[in-house]
Amino acid sequence: MQLLTKIEARNPDKRIVHVIWDNAAYHKGPDVRAFLARAACRIHLIQLPPYCPHLNPIERLWAVLHQYVTHNRYYPSQKQFADAILAFMRETIPQEWTKFRDKVSDNFRVITHENFRVLK
Repeated sequence: MQLLTKIEARNPDKRIVHVIWDNAAYHKGPDVRAFLARAACRIHLIQLPPYCPHLNPIERLWAVLHQYVTHNRYYPSQKQFADAILAFMRETIPQEWTKFRDKVSDNFRVITHENFRVLK
């Protein structure tokens, strides 16, 4: 709920804020339903179809992380495993982004009120 609350708070001038996210069970839970049922709620949720990881760039990033961090590797401790993940996020992504960016992104773009229009 913190994420949706922050999104709403950071967009005080917007009548409706569209949020696109996956179909994780916690995205449909009672807390989310209660938040969305509020009279003053300005969040409109758009859920990605189930079993469509190609529409969700984070799923593709997890696949790249797996390739770099976990594929055929053993970590003797949870700390070493966590450190490897953090190193991937902090170092590998910035340094090697051009090598794998096409695996992660499809020319997605943010839709804002400036570049959005309804065709009639």
